[in-house]
Amino acid sequence: MRTPSAIAYGPDELDLDLRWWAAANYLTVGQIYLRDNALLREPLRLEHTKPRLLGHWGTSPGLSMVYTLLNRVIRATDSDWLYITGPGHGGPALVAAAWLEGTYTEVYPHIGDDADGVLDLFRQFSTPGGVPSHVSVQTPGSIHEGGELGYALVHAAGAAFDHPDLTVACIVGDGEAETGPLAASWRLPTFLNPRRDGAVLPILHLNGYKIAGPTVLGRADDADVEAYLISQGWDPVVVSGDDPREVFPALLDALLDAHGRIRELQAAARGDGTDGGADGAGAPPSEAVRHSWPAIVLRTPKGWTGPAVVDGIQVEGTNRAHQVPLAGLADNPQHLAMLERWMRGYRPEELFDDHGRLVPELRGLAPEGDRRMSATPYANGGRLRTPLPRPELSAYEVVVDPAARGRELVENTITTGRLLRDLYAATTTPDGGGTFRLFSPDETASNRLQPVFEVTDRCFMGPLRDTDDHLGPDGRVMEVLSEHLCQGWLEGYLLSGRHGVFATYEAFAMVSASMAVQHVKWLQHAQELPWRASVSSLNILLTSTCWRNDHNGFSHQGPGLIDCLLPLAPGVVRVFLPPDANTALWISEHCLSGTDHVNLIVVDKQKHLQYLGLEEAARACSAGTSVWEWASTCGPDEDPDIVLACAGDVPTQEALAAVQLLREGVPDLKVRFVNVIDLMTLIPEDDHPNGFSDSHFEDVFTPERHVVFAFHGYPRAVHQLIHGRTNPGRFHVRGFSEQGTTTTPFDMVVLNRMSRFHLAKEVLRRARTRPPGWRELKDLCDRRLAEHETWIREHLEDLPDIATWTWTGPTDDAPTDDAPADPAPPARLPSDPVLADHGAVDGDGR
Repeated sequence: MRTPSAIAYGPDELDLDLRWWAAANYLTVGQIYLRDNALLREPLRLEHTKPRLLGHWGTSPGLSMVYTLLNRVIRATDSDWLYITGPGHGGPALVAAAWLEGTYTEVYPHIGDDADGVLDLFRQFSTPGGVPSHVSVQTPGSIHEGGELGYALVHAAGAAFDHPDLTVACIVGDGEAETGPLAASWRLPTFLNPRRDGAVLPILHLNGYKIAGPTVLGRADDADVEAYLISQGWDPVVVSGDDPREVFPALLDALLDAHGRIRELQAAARGDGTDGGADGAGAPPSEAVRHSWPAIVLRTPKGWTGPAVVDGIQVEGTNRAHQVPLAGLADNPQHLAMLERWMRGYRPEELFDDHGRLVPELRGLAPEGDRRMSATPYANGGRLRTPLPRPELSAYEVVVDPAARGRELVENTITTGRLLRDLYAATTTPDGGGTFRLFSPDETASNRLQPVFEVTDRCFMGPLRDTDDHLGPDGRVMEVLSEHLCQGWLEGYLLSGRHGVFATYEAFAMVSASMAVQHVKWLQHAQELPWRASVSSLNILLTSTCWRNDHNGFSHQGPGLIDCLLPLAPGVVRVFLPPDANTALWISEHCLSGTDHVNLIVVDKQKHLQYLGLEEAARACSAGTSVWEWASTCGPDEDPDIVLACAGDVPTQEALAAVQLLREGVPDLKVRFVNVIDLMTLIPEDDHPNGFSDSHFEDVFTPERHVVFAFHGYPRAVHQLIHGRTNPGRFHVRGFSEQGTTTTPFDMVVLNRMSRFHLAKEVLRRARTRPPGWRELKDLCDRRLAEHETWIREHLEDLPDIATWTWTGPTDDAPTDDAPADPAPPARLPSDPVLADHGAVDGDGR
């Protein structure tokens, strides 16, 4: 154990901190156990306790100790700190800290700062209509719940990026340290730049046990733990013990020393003797060196200060202290007596005055205002967020001549790449930081987003070589081959007030799917808390999609993230499938400018045919789902024989090719062509804010005609979305059906029976009439499919007329005087050259 500093504590300061800690521990135990007699002003009886004892005691004393000492550091250094709690089960400890600092009563006025407030605080914890047991979105000062372990350090990193004055204290539990994401998160020193970023101080809390057994690092000796952290780029120090009067001074010394070393690193990197901020404009470029940042390994007993032995069995310092050390109160009066002795041992009569308020000498230990970790704006990022610039989209438009639709090939994501480039340029600050970042697992160029490298590089603090491409310490494109890190960094970045996008291969977004689910849950509850300011939306760009990973094979082919997100909170989730570059551009800019949503944008990076000019794209995106009159074979006033719908870039091409076959083979068949960009429009309006009313839905899809639907993902997703619509059985969906391999692009749609020939045959089967030529067209489709099968095996590529197909149907869609209006009003088009309003897709702006 480190020798306590002779100057860390002044006279009586240790006693004050120990009393604050006792108050935090008392409030923690009370939340778990009590529903009455909150301050033990009378003997404890069974009816004072909760009928269901929920919560986790074991990690809480350690969390409260660190919090207590960080408050002293904040007051001594006048610095900004954010507290990330990896052991999220320690929820009552952080709720207690927020109440002790006064923040809890400020944001929840019904929880007073007196005896009644203490009782209300206890009664609400883990009870119906109350607050969860984790360090959840309802906890002031939190941006990390910690329910699903593994993400504490990655969220801390995201909060530190581009916040040069912030230090993030990240408590990593030894159970959490066993997870893959946390193991990868230790590589942070390779990406943390002291010139423009804040700092992360990991505190690896080794209390030795999970819920049922020991932890790996808890049983490792100090030398092994230190060696591991050193290998990852940290400079650790160990603090351990079970005597608070020894551990408190040692840990305070370690915290102050870490803060000093962090400031020295930052001042040296910034080159001007300042501690960050706009003065860094004249700082030299960063050195390409991975800095050794301080870290703390903290060993204290699990369930510290709780019952040592219960029923003759050791509890403190074991896994038995993980949750509720004293259970079965109704059946065991001895346990009730032990609970009373435990709580009275904290001396509540010396912590709270006659009115139940924290005594003045303890109230004075909290920092003031926003310096309180429970009140810091870094944990309520909407308070710091500034809107993104909204560039004029016409600067990125792919010009599409209405007379030549579907004939030019363009990479669908390249326009988005140019937009991201200019957002980087517009948001970069003088110190080299900014408010926008792109996160991608080594795939920025692969995903055709490489225009960003015209203004910034990939971030890398390690050694550089002459052969490196757009790589350097001052780069702000975050590439690391871990979906967990990319998405987690972005989540921390957004929740602390900035903007960004996570771009990855479609199939491998499933690696971090549960993170997206957890973020949706966070935003869903945040929207119910008026004190939580709106944060930028989490934007997930999926490219290298299932249909065009024909060169990689089955492992790379999977659209499952759509299905993961669709059932989640309708007030949060949006799923977009733009069919071409201009719709991808419009949707991307819209999502990047929005707040409080999780936006899934699925668009392929390869070259695709282009269909809509920017103005048309704006109208189509604003509508969400619309009829493409120019692709239909019947007029807007005619009753169609069939509806052919599509969602996604490859499905759109195949559906258009099917229409062309039908136009040529059965010219009398009346086909309405519908394109879906916003999947949520398919949901009934009572179930989603973007959902169409039944009348609007029937205006588009007709009340009773069959609908053949070419869909990007699994067909069941569409059936799920239209559940509740009149006669949903008339929808016949073709999509990805788990058929794939390394093959040709067209063979992928054939294998999954979504090719133009399969769609045309399904239309002929489902149409209201059998027009002349239908049998011949069906036979032609069968012959072409057989020809395809033979050709690709002999020539190893698609048939020439398939590979070079372009739209040759009618393209003049100029509206007539008697043409009906679009199903939804057109979007407002860009006008201001700097900040333009591009309309709205979401239900609150459509």
